[in-house]
Amino acid sequence: MSDHREHRGHYRMRFEGLADGHVHRDPAELAPPADRVPEVRPLRRSAADRATGVHRFETTVAGWAFVVAVEDESRALLREKAGQGAAAGATHRAAVVRAQIPGRVIRLWASEGDTVEAGQRLLTIEAMKMENEVRAPRAGTVESVRVAADSSVELGDELLTVR
Repeated sequence: MSDHREHRGHYRMRFEGLADGHVHRDPAELAPPADRVPEVRPLRRSAADRATGVHRFETTVAGWAFVVAVEDESRALLREKAGQGAAAGATHRAAVVRAQIPGRVIRLWASEGDTVEAGQRLLTIEAMKMENEVRAPRAGTVESVRVAADSSVELGDELLTVR
């Protein structure tokens, strides 16, 4: 069966590697010379691309190489809605912060009930004479703190919970 079926619907394109999917350049800079049309080359489809209906192309415009993912708009909208539902559910679950290395807790920067931002320092663990900061995985409220200053922790020990 051919992957080149004719569709009459709308398509959604994503420029891979760009956070917002937009290229912030002067359109005149990206315009090809009048005698040259930008090349578009289809890329080999992975099993995941075939399963999700995504086609990838590589194109070069004014010396800039882009990988563009193209998918049916209805499928793109469904994927976005599913992602929004998962993100909404994740904010209600508690994020358990665990020790990534064994060591000694030398300082607590947050305590129970504190509101924290994603990436904010929560505590510091000393291991082999090096200080390692443990940061909040997401914004929320510190629900519980399971360690104290000067306590020893092992790899995987629960340090605190952010909800």
